[in-house]
Amino acid sequence: MPLPLAPIAGFALRYGAIAVAAYGLRRVLRKGRTDQRAEDALDDMDEGIAVHHPTDRGQTNASARFRRVINWGKGGVEIDAAALARFRVRRV
Repeated sequence: MPLPLAPIAGFALRYGAIAVAAYGLRRVLRKGRTDQRAEDALDDMDEGIAVHHPTDRGQTNASARFRRVINWGKGGVEIDAAALARFRVRRV
């Protein structure tokens, strides 16, 4: 009995396209570095959202942190998401 190739060809094309896109994306991205000062600043942030607007510099700073532990069964995961942002508008 011959093997029908039409369904297999559809899967092969789909996953082949995903593999080629992932390979292309990997080639475009450059390797970054970890700045320990930034890591320490993210670790020191309080949980929640904060916005600060210093009047002397004309900028707005924002920070956000979300920390949760999700347990199920014998184990679990800890989610720790933190972000710092700066928005500055200057006349030139």
